[in-house]
Amino acid sequence: MSAEMSSMDPEGGIDGVRMSWNVWPRTKVEASKCVIPLAACIAPLRPHPDIPTLPYAPLRCKTCSAVLNPFARVDFAAKIWICPFCYQRNHFPPHYAAISDTNLPGELYPQYGTIQYSLPSMAPNSPGDPHSRASPVFIFVLDTCMIEEELGFAKSALKQAIGLLPDNALVGFVSFGTQVQVHELGFSEMSKVYVFRGSKEIAKEQVLEQLGLGVSARSRVGGPGFQKGMVQNGYPGGSVVTRFLLPASECEYTLNSLLDELQTDQWPVAPGNRAARCTGVALSVAAGLVGACLPGTGARIVALVGGPCTEGPGTIVSKDLSDPVRSHKDLDKDAAPYFKKAVKFYDSLAKQLVNQGHVLDLFASALDQVGVAEMKVVVERTGGLVVLAESFGHSVFKDSFKRIFEDGEQSLGLCFNGILEINCSKDIKIEGILGPCTSLEKKGPAVADTVTGEGGTTAWKMCGLDKSTCLTVLFDLSSSERSAAPGTVNPQLYLQFLTSYQNPEGQSMLRVTTVTRTWIDSSVSSEDLVQGFDQETAAVVMARIASFKMETEEGFDATRWLDRKLIRVCSKFGDYRKDDPTSFMLNPCFSLFPQFLFNLRRSQFVQVFNNSPDETAYFRMLLNRENITNAAVMIQPSLISYSFNSLPAPALLDVASIAADRILLLDSYFSIVIFHGMTIAQWRNMGYQNQPEHQAFAQLLQAPNDDAQMIIRERFPVPRLVVCDQHGSQARFLLAKLNPSATYNNAHEMTAGSDVIFTDDVSLQVFFEHLQRLAVQS
Repeated sequence: MSAEMSSMDPEGGIDGVRMSWNVWPRTKVEASKCVIPLAACIAPLRPHPDIPTLPYAPLRCKTCSAVLNPFARVDFAAKIWICPFCYQRNHFPPHYAAISDTNLPGELYPQYGTIQYSLPSMAPNSPGDPHSRASPVFIFVLDTCMIEEELGFAKSALKQAIGLLPDNALVGFVSFGTQVQVHELGFSEMSKVYVFRGSKEIAKEQVLEQLGLGVSARSRVGGPGFQKGMVQNGYPGGSVVTRFLLPASECEYTLNSLLDELQTDQWPVAPGNRAARCTGVALSVAAGLVGACLPGTGARIVALVGGPCTEGPGTIVSKDLSDPVRSHKDLDKDAAPYFKKAVKFYDSLAKQLVNQGHVLDLFASALDQVGVAEMKVVVERTGGLVVLAESFGHSVFKDSFKRIFEDGEQSLGLCFNGILEINCSKDIKIEGILGPCTSLEKKGPAVADTVTGEGGTTAWKMCGLDKSTCLTVLFDLSSSERSAAPGTVNPQLYLQFLTSYQNPEGQSMLRVTTVTRTWIDSSVSSEDLVQGFDQETAAVVMARIASFKMETEEGFDATRWLDRKLIRVCSKFGDYRKDDPTSFMLNPCFSLFPQFLFNLRRSQFVQVFNNSPDETAYFRMLLNRENITNAAVMIQPSLISYSFNSLPAPALLDVASIAADRILLLDSYFSIVIFHGMTIAQWRNMGYQNQPEHQAFAQLLQAPNDDAQMIIRERFPVPRLVVCDQHGSQARFLLAKLNPSATYNNAHEMTAGSDVIFTDDVSLQVFFEHLQRLAVQS
């Protein structure tokens, strides 16, 4: 598949790979002159109808262990293939004896740059039968320090979820408030609960010992053979773990009645104080419980949290209500006394979960912060899902929570135990990955000296991954000047992404994507380089790097950093006469890039003012894991205009798009706004849409709602829907995103029915003028 073709498809064609540059400069020096780093955004599990699945194990190169692919040179007579990465000659094994140039195996078909292998399953509960599948495990962790009504919403969501789980899924239940209760679901005669103190940290060994799952208990039940994988009724470890983890079909009744009896936390709360909530201990107890399953079991800890942790490890704020939860200002000034300690605790929990191969999903619903900023490290490193809402009764939570357990078209396709490996051509080095994964510290010649994100490795663990998971891989070139004489150098470079994982049915799969791009000597001509620039991907990569730097570098000024990069891009790739701003022109391949960065500078990723650290962490986690199209909408929302005299059409993201007789639909990814112009709102309030002669008006009102519902159905987490009118209080959701081309300064030039934005922010026009002036400076 050629670079030209893949740049047409919004998500990178069959390969699911999009690059900031589709043509690569030869040397490190030339690459640094390109300003925008060499990066590939990959969606390792994106479904595509043309990807074939082969029922056998892949052939690997004996030196670099790359997988056989269509770019390998094959000598059919001698039955030899030459690896495109390390040029090693490999012999085909005997069962490939029948291959010829007219009888190719699937992995050599030129159109299959991406291919899947279904591997013989090594399911932990199947010593003999290779076809038995591992059962997924779900442990629900429910916060009970909530008002009656909120707890009711959370309970009904849990009941619905348990009804949707596949019958073979194993379910466990932990509730927590001031203390942690682990419910023994296997003991159906009465409800039996193990209680842990919420005030002190508990090691995994202690958790297992107290639940009777320790080494001593295991040897009692299973005898000496248990450790080797003795299996009863298809579940590991005799009856030990099955006291706490039961198949959904068997424990649905027990769990429903348990939830009906469950009350809000009964521990007394002194006036003026927050409830004592031990989120940290609850999560480490749940992690210990899934740790008792055999290794290789896919497991998710699904936590429903309704407030900040105030007790034990992971505490983010004191119990005294006069102490507010940390803000961005506190974090900048180092005035958040609990922050670093909590992050350290969750960091160690992340390591434990990654070692076990398990996932933490976080559903936080509260009006105040609950500590998403601290927990980000666990959720992101384990590839968990995160949803932040205002209440457990809000559609953002309810619909998103339901989506996780649905199958069919709506399913998220949750997979477990992923490992990503990357092979690349000789001079290419990997700096690291931004996104939901953890470095496995696997050293190799392709590891760069500088590290960004999860780096220092050529393999990454992804405990949880799904159809939409997207990772950004940052590359560097080795500093050596051209090693061979220019005539002998291969004009193509190759990258191979190998993702092994367990699919939702428990089957082990390996997906192999091999892509090629062309090297060019950009010191000679930069025309090909320009043609190969993908501005949408580049903008998203810049947003991800800026967010990462804001979190990891002290006093990093993202706006200045982005401005400098943009000025360098414009002076390198723009057409102009020195010191003459009016002569400045940008090639169409770059023309949208400044506008993306203008919106990125104003977005919630860079301007953290007016957002809590929890919201910022939430936005950044989604920016890092969504595909390019979705991430581009987060940075630069889309706006559609509906009016009587024209079909729905895209409108400029500008205050000038507001008109009294229009409806606007804004999609900013996290929220969707339907905005009615003044006149439309008046007609609607008078009820014109209910009169038969105003059929057209009824249809006009309905159209944006239908389109909004379509977006909401496709998206996870479910966005918040805001329906508002011009000059209404909720109109701020739209106005905050629009380019302020009309402000109170030039309000006199306005046409009737349009709007102004009260701001001193720079408009796109002024931003552009400054950019031109700075780009042409000699």
